[in-house]
Amino acid sequence: MNTSPLSVFSQSTVRKSPSTEGLCCSSWRSPANIAIIKYWGKRPGQIPANPSLSMTLSNACTTNTVMAASANLPSLLINGDIKHPFHHKLNIFLEWMKQEIPALEGLTFHVETTNSFPHSTGIASSASGISAFTLCLLEIASQLTDVRLSTEELLALASYASRVGSGSACRSLYGGFTIWGASSLVAGSSDHFALPVNDMVHPDLADLRDAILVVSSKPKSIASSYGHQLMKEHPYERCRITQAGNNFSQAMLALQSGDLDLLGKISENEALSLHSLIMTSPGGDILFEPGSIAVIKKVKQFRSGGLPIFFTLDAGPNVHLLYPNNAKVQVENFIRQELMPLCEEGTIIFDHRGSGPLRLSQSSR
Repeated sequence: MNTSPLSVFSQSTVRKSPSTEGLCCSSWRSPANIAIIKYWGKRPGQIPANPSLSMTLSNACTTNTVMAASANLPSLLINGDIKHPFHHKLNIFLEWMKQEIPALEGLTFHVETTNSFPHSTGIASSASGISAFTLCLLEIASQLTDVRLSTEELLALASYASRVGSGSACRSLYGGFTIWGASSLVAGSSDHFALPVNDMVHPDLADLRDAILVVSSKPKSIASSYGHQLMKEHPYERCRITQAGNNFSQAMLALQSGDLDLLGKISENEALSLHSLIMTSPGGDILFEPGSIAVIKKVKQFRSGGLPIFFTLDAGPNVHLLYPNNAKVQVENFIRQELMPLCEEGTIIFDHRGSGPLRLSQSSR
């Protein structure tokens, strides 16, 4: 018996068959997210080893347009590149979606996707890309059947499905602060989909900002999927799961109390722990660049002067800086004056807590 939430499409009785004249199309823009508590290590079925916590961004995003037809269509275009390395990941996920949703079988797909930030550099391009792709596929499946989904239902289904393509993608389906992973601290939390927790966030943290310092736009040497595999052999695996659980508990308390200092220190501890695990994994590597370390040192020095600014990194060299909106002027002056020279071509993405994915179009001709 199929217990997947996607079985709602299998139970559908109405089926259309698009042709090149009856093209189905959907377009979505979905944001990246920055993990405060990292998802690193997983169990079979794309189940996280520990609950994670992230903040969905706004300006760092992926725009994805998908067209489906029964006749042959040109394949995938990622930032205009028909040979982009991300093709393989998208194709694997697409085949899984076809198995889950019979209405998608026998169709060909044309996908155009663009990012507002460098791909595969540790700025969650898989999260934004797969979440946008999932929303498009689910809308096309709805166009082909009698399944009608509310926005809430669509996002929930997309969160469930997208984690199979990229674990962190399930968190990008919701705005603000989101968790993924079952936890006794959050009712309704699950290993199978993400959950927004904005009703648990103190107003003082509602306007948190994030400046992304692009130290290097080169693709990272270790893909996140490979890094998760390395954790299975890591001698500190059990210690990491315990640490992440403790940090998650403290981070949720910080969100509820509005304690930015505590939340920021946890985010820094998580980032350094993540990179330590990557460096000490069998077959691991160093993802820091000299500019990454220089930024971290300057941030610590600047913070000692009393202004609230904290760093974190995902699995890549580029640094995220978290700070409150009421310190925006001072912090961003410091970033431009002291840190911009450490960035590749001075590239900085000034971002903030976002509201989640945005539907750009939905049509069936």
